[in-house]
Amino acid sequence: MFGKRSFASSKDRSGKITKQPKRSFRETTKQKQMVEKMDARMDSPMMESGLSPSLTSPIVTMVVGPDQRLFAAHEDVLSHSPFFASALRDQFFESSNRRIHLPTEEPEIFSCILEYLYKGDYSPRLVHDKRRQTWMLEGAVSSPDPQKGDRVAAVEPTFFHTGVGDIILRDTAVYCAAERYGLEELKRLSLRKQGLQSGIEVGTILRSARYAYENTPDSDSRLRAHYLALIIRSRKTFKRSGTMQMEMELGGKLFFDLFVAMCNHIDDIVDVTNARTPKTI
Repeated sequence: MFGKRSFASSKDRSGKITKQPKRSFRETTKQKQMVEKMDARMDSPMMESGLSPSLTSPIVTMVVGPDQRLFAAHEDVLSHSPFFASALRDQFFESSNRRIHLPTEEPEIFSCILEYLYKGDYSPRLVHDKRRQTWMLEGAVSSPDPQKGDRVAAVEPTFFHTGVGDIILRDTAVYCAAERYGLEELKRLSLRKQGLQSGIEVGTILRSARYAYENTPDSDSRLRAHYLALIIRSRKTFKRSGTMQMEMELGGKLFFDLFVAMCNHIDDIVDVTNARTPKTI
């Protein structure tokens, strides 16, 4: 950041050595915060789309959830979402009172949406572990069992969803919100983060899977497939689960898709086995 000090030119005409003024802790901290702020802006959707990050556009108020929590954001930031861009166009002649009502949205999830729109990520951030050449969640620590190599998240991966009336995975709710707001990159980000979670209870996984099916279109091939693969991969645990049995008795498209996925998985195994077995005449 700073140029190299030249000892040859550091002496003035009187023969004295001039010293550079020391930076105070406050100045150093302030400079570091400015760099981090610019890095966040460079990762934001606004920079990716070529829009100016000057943040001089009008402020829009969002009324979120049944408790009508108030959020505020810049119009040009919100317009990165097709959903909000359309809503703001409908309010074009109401420039003095730009307000969007989201009565069914969860404030905690909407906070993640705004954080992503401004910074390109949401807490806990996705960071790269250079030593292991892997991705991990910010604040995560290594598992006590080094052989497993799992990560233990410092941030609780679940939250209480008032609409569901129970605990579900936060990243699933973020994915579904990104689906509503047309933020494709956020969908990929939230799914990648969810893939880094471990140690989630069976009941929470099944509730989250059901929520995913209720809040994504039938054409979704990411989040739904993630849950199907997760259940198949951990089938021994789910097989012993009384919660799984109760959920299957209730039925739903989730379990039909699961049945099809498992049949396809078995077919693939059979095809590989047959290919390796020498044919007899």
